Amino acid sequence: MARPALSMNSDRPVNLPLPSLFLNMPVTAVTSILHRLSGVALFLGVIYVFYLAELALESAAGFDEAARIVATPLGKLGLWIVLAALAFHFLAGIRHLLLDFHVGDSLRGGQVGGWITFVLTLAAVIVAGAWLW
Repeated sequence: MARPALSMNSDRPVNLPLPSLFLNMPVTAVTSILHRLSGVALFLGVIYVFYLAELALESAAGFDEAARIVATPLGKLGLWIVLAALAFHFLAGIRHLLLDFHVGDSLRGGQVGGWITFVLTLAAVIVAGAWLW
């Protein structure tokens, strides 16, 4: 007996590449995801900052070593990444606190708040980069 031909289900999920999925998300979702990722970056960045602080407070030679590390391009980049994560996490946290008080919790308000968070973060990151370099 012959088997019937299996028909393909046209409602099957489609695998989307991660970059295109990220670009098609609403700004509120991107803000939320990046807020979590910036928290992880801060958690890891604290290790670098505490290492530099411990080294600098250890002795005069340790301070010179910490200053030498921070003077390198890689050291400055590390501090810049930590400052960028701190700026975004701080601003997105303030946005989240405002949402808890029902300030900007409409669809349009959430979108505007997300864009304001990104613009202010960009400004803070540019200022931090100018200060470091």
